[in-house]
Amino acid sequence: MPSWLPWLWSTVLAVLLLGPALGRGYVLSYDMVWVPDLTLRPDFLGVGTALPRAVPSDAVVAVIDQVVPGMVLQKLVLLGTLVLAGAGAAALARGLVGVRADGEVAALGALGGCAAATAYVWNPFVVERLVLGHWPLLVGYAVLPWVALLARRWRDEGRLPLPLLVLLPLGSLSAGSGVATALVALAFGLSRRRRASWGLAVALLAANAPWVMSGLLHLESARSDPAAATLFAGHAEGLLPAPLAFASLGGIWNTEVVPVSRTGWLAVAGLVGVLVLAGLGASRWWRSTGRSDRAGLIGLWVVGYALALLGWAAPDAVGWLAAEVPGGGLLRDSTRLLGLCALLPAVLVAHGARVVRDRVAGAPGLVMAVSLLLVPVATMPDAGWGVTGRLDAVSYPAEYAAMREAVGRGPGDVVLLPFTSYREPAWNDGRKLLDPVGRAQRRDYVANDALVVDDLVIPGEDPRARAVAEALALPAPDQRAERLRELGIELTVRDASASGPEVEVAGEPVASVGTLRVVSLGPATPRTVPLGWTVLMGLAWLAWLLPVAGAAAAALARRRRAAPGGHPGGSHRAHHAG
Repeated sequence: MPSWLPWLWSTVLAVLLLGPALGRGYVLSYDMVWVPDLTLRPDFLGVGTALPRAVPSDAVVAVIDQVVPGMVLQKLVLLGTLVLAGAGAAALARGLVGVRADGEVAALGALGGCAAATAYVWNPFVVERLVLGHWPLLVGYAVLPWVALLARRWRDEGRLPLPLLVLLPLGSLSAGSGVATALVALAFGLSRRRRASWGLAVALLAANAPWVMSGLLHLESARSDPAAATLFAGHAEGLLPAPLAFASLGGIWNTEVVPVSRTGWLAVAGLVGVLVLAGLGASRWWRSTGRSDRAGLIGLWVVGYALALLGWAAPDAVGWLAAEVPGGGLLRDSTRLLGLCALLPAVLVAHGARVVRDRVAGAPGLVMAVSLLLVPVATMPDAGWGVTGRLDAVSYPAEYAAMREAVGRGPGDVVLLPFTSYREPAWNDGRKLLDPVGRAQRRDYVANDALVVDDLVIPGEDPRARAVAEALALPAPDQRAERLRELGIELTVRDASASGPEVEVAGEPVASVGTLRVVSLGPATPRTVPLGWTVLMGLAWLAWLLPVAGAAAAALARRRRAAPGGHPGGSHRAHHAG
């Protein structure tokens, strides 16, 4: 199989899937809120008052977009994620192939690699999480096949592959993606060599150090409302009951992000088509894949499926974990780890496409194999062109830049009003997204982390946000302003176009631009970060960066040694040759 073909096919799939998202502007959808210049702030570093839901992803973006404009960076991340995912699935399907029991090499060819890429990229998990804005989770999903291959090499050869030291932190940009990446690395990397296994464990701890350390520092607030488990449990999708929706990599809790094609017979046809192709390739895969690799793929599928099933079948148990065990809330979004279930079908589909091509000679076999390869696309056509325009790129109104200048910098923080989580601005074509005002300005900010779904309010975990809500509930505007200043709040920014309760806070107007109004409450008591937190998070960030820096240094050293005259004694030999 030409090494470039899966990359090309994955690029085609990515462009078809993203469509208008690659145009000028920003893709703003639910939790995916990118801004022109994201400022690094305490919450992004893990020393804020909120749980580290976007650690280290926001800090990474805030640093990189000082060099690469935010708009360009978002395009590169979205496109690169999908291309990396598809090419990785093809590489995994090819890399796990060995010698069959009959002694022949079980080559997959270009068709098999492209089939794996299609199954791994064009599926409900990718599409639904993309609309929901979980881009760090999808970055982790993209590196899973590559992590599997590199961890397997470490297991078999006992030598650390340097790219793994880069991919592990890349796959751990959020807690959910970090857990998935760690499970894949362990499934393929554990061996009887104690040194290799301990090395893998250390690398995984380093890759997940920022969010793990921040989570430990926030243990007191790391419990969630048990009612959220029922809300976040997986759902049926149209004609597919929840267990079958999970098997097809769908069933996400938020029905608003589900493509229309998933609610009818096309979803059934898609599941049947993938199962048929996977079934055709199962025997061939079993014969040509090593026992450890088979166990790894099957084990990951079972774990991902079991967690999704647990959230659906026993939400009360998951709710108890979230309420009683710090960090147990990681399990409440029960379909978050369904990405683990995508590796096995992608590999099986690759073998199935090859079986069809081998059994049916000539052009009919090629046509049949290509038709089966395109089943995921044909049965979820509305995923194309930015999920039928739902991922269209838009530009921020000029008032956001003016608001940013009016807010400026300072020791006091900002509260976003109305004190609600999501907005549906007309300039974003009415599509729902987290309030972008906070991220678009330079100061630290407090936003409401409570979630409202179908009139059910799920309280957030941030104690500072709760304190702000209590301050806004005081009877008089002056009382509200005084209490907010005590909490370190110096400014409010109100978006008049957003729905929510109108709460007046006493203060001096600073600017009114478009629908945004900035009000100064006066000097505030700055929030201080405990020195111990700063030290511990500094060590965690150092642990996260060291493997990447080490890999770069080792690669450079290897390149120098491999270069002519770069080995020891090279100059001495050159002198004698002269």
